[in-house]
Amino acid sequence: MTHPALSPSNIALVTGGASGIGLAAARRFAALGLKVVVVDRDEERLKPAAAEVAAKAAGGAADVMAVAIDVGDRLALETLAKTVKESWGVPNVLMNNAGIQPGSGIFGPEAAWIEILRINLGGIVNGCQVFVPEMIASGRPGLVINTGSKQGITTPPGDPAYNVSKAGVKVFTEALQHDLRGRENCKVEARLLIPGFVFTPLTAHGRSSKPEGAWTPDQTVDFMMEKLAASDFYILCPDGEVTREMDERRILWAAGDIVENRPPLSRWHPDYGEAFKAFAKKTD
Repeated sequence: MTHPALSPSNIALVTGGASGIGLAAARRFAALGLKVVVVDRDEERLKPAAAEVAAKAAGGAADVMAVAIDVGDRLALETLAKTVKESWGVPNVLMNNAGIQPGSGIFGPEAAWIEILRINLGGIVNGCQVFVPEMIASGRPGLVINTGSKQGITTPPGDPAYNVSKAGVKVFTEALQHDLRGRENCKVEARLLIPGFVFTPLTAHGRSSKPEGAWTPDQTVDFMMEKLAASDFYILCPDGEVTREMDERRILWAAGDIVENRPPLSRWHPDYGEAFKAFAKKTD
């Protein structure tokens, strides 16, 4: 059964909606009969993206609003909220999907750290704090989908700022859902989307063709919709290379670093590599 917020004539707002998973979700919401607000700071991609979404919408371009803003700008989001409310009403679906991954290092440039945290984590906090109170006050079913990452859970070495930002998204979204479920008569729920390897402009890194193991954004959204219907909070997506079972073993091993007092990131530690491989092969 589809989540009640995903009903025809309702309103969905998607950040990072001009490409990748955000665009695929915006198209899907439009196809379900929702009016869609496509938000992205990339103005060049925004116009053709809006046209793609409009092609799926029952009312065509009249059911699509495209807005170029930076989600790290709280004032811009507040202005957007007023515009959407005056034009259509309060959103029923909020998908905070905007994110960047320019690369980072522990002692890398300060500017990269600031920008990654400002967009990836700050943008989600901003989006929720600006839109969710009115979604709650509306008394109608609402759905918040925040896009996290497996890198925010197993935290592999190589891009620490991105990992920190996505770990923050996980913690924030868990706290958000806990808060919402404790509110009397609240009909708004939160979900954490945890994509697998998805071929998008964010992950392409110069490649022009999709790697065999990667999922497409549409496959990811297909899986997301299936799990939304099942009321899953953690929407942990597999891909063509990594199964759900392998993800579970990796997550359990990461938690075991604390419980068993192993070195941090022991999965990549030379003294624990073989132990992890053996653990990953086990079945419960």
